[in-house]
Amino acid sequence: MSKRIQRVNQLIKKELSQLLLREVEFPTDTLVTVTRVETSPDLKESRIFISVMPEAKTAKIIDFLNRKIYFLQQKINKRLKMKPLPKLKILEERKTKEAGRVEEILEKIKEEKS
Repeated sequence: MSKRIQRVNQLIKKELSQLLLREVEFPTDTLVTVTRVETSPDLKESRIFISVMPEAKTAKIIDFLNRKIYFLQQKINKRLKMKPLPKLKILEERKTKEAGRVEEILEKIKEEKS
């Protein structure tokens, strides 16, 4: 991955995180986090991975954000001074869930050995 793509990923993550924090109304008991951004090498698409707590609301929040994608895209386009501007695509973060599951399994193994 090139340095430019890495910088674009960091920039989009930072700007989108601030945008979600300040300008998008979520239910009061929901925490939404941008975990990572993966931009295609041609800068045409950025896949935004989000994590939602509680996990039961993940599908509803992703659906909500995908309905607001035009609004989010416009705001990001205004904030970023770059060409071309990648098209945003919001997806559920699964790697953190997998990592959490691995941690649980390791804890159980540790307890069984004690």
